[in-house]
Amino acid sequence: MTQFLLNQQPVALENVDPNLTVLNWLRNDRRRCGTKEGCASGDCGACTVVIGSVEEGKMRYRSANGCLLLVAQLEGKQLLTVEDLADGGELHPVQKEMACGHASQCGFCTPGIVMSTFALCHSGEPATAEAIHHHLGGNLCRCTGYRPIVDAAARLLASPKPDAFSAASAATADRLAQMAAQPQAQERVLMPASADALADALLRYPQARLLAGGTDLNLLVTQAYRPHQQLIALQGVPELRGIRRRGAGLEIGAMTTLSDLQQGLRESVPAFSEMLGRFASQQVRNQGTLGGNIANASPIGDCPPALLALDARLRLRRGSAVREVALADFFTGYRQTLLQESEFISHILIDDVTMSHNLRLWKVSKRREDDISAVFGAICIERDGEMIRRARVAFGGMAAIPARAYRCEALLSGKPFTRATLAAAAAALAEDFTPMSDVRASSGYRLQVAKNLLARYYLDQTAACAVEVSDVR
Repeated sequence: MTQFLLNQQPVALENVDPNLTVLNWLRNDRRRCGTKEGCASGDCGACTVVIGSVEEGKMRYRSANGCLLLVAQLEGKQLLTVEDLADGGELHPVQKEMACGHASQCGFCTPGIVMSTFALCHSGEPATAEAIHHHLGGNLCRCTGYRPIVDAAARLLASPKPDAFSAASAATADRLAQMAAQPQAQERVLMPASADALADALLRYPQARLLAGGTDLNLLVTQAYRPHQQLIALQGVPELRGIRRRGAGLEIGAMTTLSDLQQGLRESVPAFSEMLGRFASQQVRNQGTLGGNIANASPIGDCPPALLALDARLRLRRGSAVREVALADFFTGYRQTLLQESEFISHILIDDVTMSHNLRLWKVSKRREDDISAVFGAICIERDGEMIRRARVAFGGMAAIPARAYRCEALLSGKPFTRATLAAAAAALAEDFTPMSDVRASSGYRLQVAKNLLARYYLDQTAACAVEVSDVR
């Protein structure tokens, strides 16, 4: 049985199909048609809903793509749709501001924009243009123009207004806590409540798919029409969440969401945190996890190159056996990894974050928000004075796997940090990689961009470049 709140209405569903998305359940079963289907791939934002969960005893509201969220993932949570916002005959402040500010559109995408703005208003983030753009970056339709939408969001943040959800926050948290205290068994979606239970479940069901955020896995259902037979959901395993200090390093739980990672790394690994602002959309960052981005072994995943440049390691577990492997050894081929049957990623380990202040990450894509990298460059060079002590250079989009540029690194280590040294190392990238050509970029373009990013690193480190580090398009 799956239990959750639909606004304040308790819902208990027996034998939930592990392929049933929140979008389809809302529209087909509950006839809540304000949530629209646009792309069914998490790109357009027309299906945006808000998920409420209890964190540190308080309610936290986050936007999510209904098309990529399974009903089984709602266990112990609160689901809000655009139909829930109005209080009787009174529009919610977000709805009222959108309408009065001429920010409402044709009606198809407006509900998703309203829900993203609602989540922004409950996020506690400062009233900045950056926060507004990040929260609305996954809502792509702009048929009235973008300015009135942003202006409406800015007015809401500048003059926050209490709503029924804030007033009921404590009571809602108590109701969800009571649900969590009485977990219900599910046949085709197992929900272990500890790392030990997860390890046991994987030994019993080695062919089951692990469900973290589902932002990539659930595309098998919505795009490839390949149904899940058995899932093991990780959302109830507390040991797999959070960022912890380990001496000079970090231990990051594999189930840490990308939005939490963005907040948690602002001080210790600022370049990584800044990069995550360009990772997909806020809806995806709220659900997607660091471990999931690694485990799917995509050659264009944004997190693996950054972690490769930081010499990250992975802690893997199978049953009671635990081992650690270098991330550089983890990827064995296109969408293939070292993971054994019934083994899972529990933590990502970064030994020395002090070197991260030399880290620079550049995502090169055709669109700034919600886009896939053509090339992702990650460069971290440590120096003793003017001599290079250690270099880590990694790229995504240049091979079948995210990979280190070992020949390039060899030409950097022990050399003076000069334009000529980096130019010689850049030339070696043609030996490290033979990129493919596809719809995003040609092989020659990718190779030239990778060389240019090494030159840019030199300019950035020598303060000879006036371009902002994050301003790559």
